Amino acid sequence: MTDKITALYCRLSQDDMLQGESNSITNQKAILKKYAEDNGFSNTVFYVDDGVSGTTFERDGFKAMMADIEDGKVGTVITKDLSRLGRDYLKTGEYIEIIFPDYDVRYIAINDNVDTFKSENELLAFKNIFNDWYARDTSKKIKAVFKAKGQSGKPLSVPIYGYKKSEADKNLWLVDDEAAEVVRRIFKLCIEGYGPVQIARILTQEGIPTPTAYALSQGRDNGHKNAKLHRWSGKTISHILDRPEYIGHTVNFRTHKKSYKNKKTVRNPQEEWLIFENTHEPIVTQHEFDLVQELRKNKRRPTKHEEVNPFSGMVYCADCGKKMYLCRATSLTADQEHLKCSTYSSDKDACSAHFIRTVVLNEIVLNELNKLLARVKEHEEEFVQAAMDNSVQKQSSELTKAKKALKQAEKRIIELDRLFTRLYEDNVSGKISDERFTVMSSGYEDEQKKLKASVTELTAYIETAEQKSADVTAFISVVQKYERITELIPEIMHELIEKIVVHAPDKSSGHRTQQIEIHYRFNVAVTTAVADSMKYDKKRKVA
Repeated sequence: MTDKITALYCRLSQDDMLQGESNSITNQKAILKKYAEDNGFSNTVFYVDDGVSGTTFERDGFKAMMADIEDGKVGTVITKDLSRLGRDYLKTGEYIEIIFPDYDVRYIAINDNVDTFKSENELLAFKNIFNDWYARDTSKKIKAVFKAKGQSGKPLSVPIYGYKKSEADKNLWLVDDEAAEVVRRIFKLCIEGYGPVQIARILTQEGIPTPTAYALSQGRDNGHKNAKLHRWSGKTISHILDRPEYIGHTVNFRTHKKSYKNKKTVRNPQEEWLIFENTHEPIVTQHEFDLVQELRKNKRRPTKHEEVNPFSGMVYCADCGKKMYLCRATSLTADQEHLKCSTYSSDKDACSAHFIRTVVLNEIVLNELNKLLARVKEHEEEFVQAAMDNSVQKQSSELTKAKKALKQAEKRIIELDRLFTRLYEDNVSGKISDERFTVMSSGYEDEQKKLKASVTELTAYIETAEQKSADVTAFISVVQKYERITELIPEIMHELIEKIVVHAPDKSSGHRTQQIEIHYRFNVAVTTAVADSMKYDKKRKVA
């Protein structure tokens, strides 16, 4: 016996709790204290990890004990059994047989009759392996339970920011009104043209609590221990904007752990996610969510100007198809701000000089939008029919081909099923050899697998093409929000227009004109106008 610390180490995991009181921290402490008293161990200190798995050694209590061991303060470590020290047989063996002896530390596992001071403990390695196997088996069982729960449509995660658990049903998410208003604001700002970093800056300046700060204020812990409580980040905003949960869907199996030992979270490919639609009340509409996802496809660097130009990211060059970049500076007046082809800017031989002033484009787009609003309000039925006809004309040939290909694929799949059955019967009756059966059946299976994949793709394409009538209805509902547009703002632009295409200038008439194409959302219509800078300048002089 020495005056060094006798470390009494206790550990309890969530799985151990299911086995009753025998492994509880209270019971472990009582066993360890009695053993120390009965065997003359003094200067005892408890080191405790409550609710931590034995497959990891990243435990606060264990690390505190190891810090004291490395400082030479500990002479003996005692645990109830080997599994309390750890369930990773490699690491546990390393601590018992290499690390502890290096620091002259004696190790005792009471129930397993292990004492490194008294014997070589020949069975130690086998006992550690059994403890490891137990952890592996428990992990498999827990995964099976979670898989069954996830496949049933119940959420596997805690409610995300904007939602809270129902008191009556723990698997039901309810809208948290205060946080939901912030989520709606984030989506609205994105539609208005602000990027994640800009939105984060706005929320921070307004003093709105971050998701972690809000959860803590409500007496909840969202698991983000290192999050900054008073400053929103662009990453947090992006994460919120990407989540289908905000339109009422449950998304399971987004991530997985590498193994029962390595707890690092790995993101699953999106095709492996399971999405269950309309499981809880949405916070934003499907239209708002889809619009945000489309805007997010073309991410832009935040501009130094506070206001967002309505044309940012929406104007394209007719020749090269690339975006036209907005050129603005404090040295330029409003009349001098312009859009230019990004390809021509970097390589003058790759495209021609496409250039248009934003004031000219603003007047044209505003005029065409108001014409469209008037047309929809006065002749809604005619507009709907024309939009649907336009869509059908564009897609009729492709749709016909797709339906024909789908029918042929489905017919061939049924035929292959019959051939496979006949082939199996011929093999059983001895008409064809096993080798021949293997070759032929493998070929049929490969063909059928490819056909089924093709059927899935064709079905999705046909469903999308036939959805155009619903798309036109959605466009009408957006248009009805506006009486007359007096000013172009990013929200209006993004709701009504998909893109604007600018053609090369034409100077054949003696002055500069340009053809402008406005492509409206949902492919409902395309209007063409001519930009004449000279006419615009004359109007400005008269005014």
